[in-house]
Amino acid sequence: MEKFKRKVFYLGGFDPRGVRFYHQLYREQAARHGVLTGQAVDVSARRAGPAGASVSAAWTVANPQAGVETDYEYLRWEDLVGKVWIRNPLSLALRAARAYAGHVRHMDFGRMRRLRKGPVITILYPPVLAVLIPLLLALAPALLLALLIPFWAAALAGVALSALLSGRILAKLVVPWLLRFMTYHHALAADGPGPDLDARLDQFAARIAQELDGDWDEVQLVTHSAGTILGMRLMRRLLALRGGALPGHFTMLGLGQVVPVIGLRRDAAWYQDDLRALSDQHFRYVDISSPPDGAAYYNVNPFRLVADHHAARVEMLSPRFHLFYEPENYHGGWSNKYEAHFDYLRVGDRLSPMDLISLTAGRRTVDEAIAAFRMIP
Repeated sequence: MEKFKRKVFYLGGFDPRGVRFYHQLYREQAARHGVLTGQAVDVSARRAGPAGASVSAAWTVANPQAGVETDYEYLRWEDLVGKVWIRNPLSLALRAARAYAGHVRHMDFGRMRRLRKGPVITILYPPVLAVLIPLLLALAPALLLALLIPFWAAALAGVALSALLSGRILAKLVVPWLLRFMTYHHALAADGPGPDLDARLDQFAARIAQELDGDWDEVQLVTHSAGTILGMRLMRRLLALRGGALPGHFTMLGLGQVVPVIGLRRDAAWYQDDLRALSDQHFRYVDISSPPDGAAYYNVNPFRLVADHHAARVEMLSPRFHLFYEPENYHGGWSNKYEAHFDYLRVGDRLSPMDLISLTAGRRTVDEAIAAFRMIP
């Protein structure tokens, strides 16, 4: 069997855990894929990318039974995330309050709601719960205890109970993560990427441009979560480096796309310029976003946020996770929002042509995988 050679660039979201976590996750999911298919997928150890360890890490994915070899390159920006990751709860509360004031002033929530209602709820519930849950956990026991002990003692007991329990409950509901996400993206919309992030995106674009003429049967740029936002700016740079021409075997994928978080900010003119510039360019873009994922914008074409027409060949798909998971393993409901947003990187209880391992370690091209996926009733 002639070997099928694939190059994958992965740009992840707003997550300080970085390459070690995602390499291990890929290994685990490759093992699950092997159990379902009988095809042993070997994932090598990590190594520094060609432009240096600060820019990317890489590993080789070998699927000999399918005749596939993939060079997987993880584009690194977790160090930049770590610099702005707010760890102190009080600092997070104060900065989130300022950030939400900025979102209220500048976000086009009316248009966002018309696009998808779920993400509007996901954006707005964290500050409400961050206030209500600690307040209720303090007030309810304080009022009950006040019937038995002095009010000052009851109030202290209520505050202590709230301090003990509210953090755990808020974390279970993904409130701190969403507050950090919205705080960072408020600053990103208002101030732009800044020199450090822009320099990193330039390095990413240069790496992809170097590989487009390599000996690859397929080249993928896979973006996930907040990586879908940065991916658009990256694509503009890549197209500029290539004179507006990309080879036919290149595909950009957006998993759990969140572009409107910046694209619908009235003050993010810099980002809307990126989207307008891309709307005139010819390339392949596949969006895979799940309707139950409250953090993603299913069936929202990012280029239509700024233009009535676009030149890119765009496909919008739901991964239909419910078909590939047993009910007890399906990530639905409020308490599973965080996990649902990472199911794009996992293999379910049944194999999907559109899971990340099938797309990056399987024999099918992206278009062939889409065709197989559409045949599933």
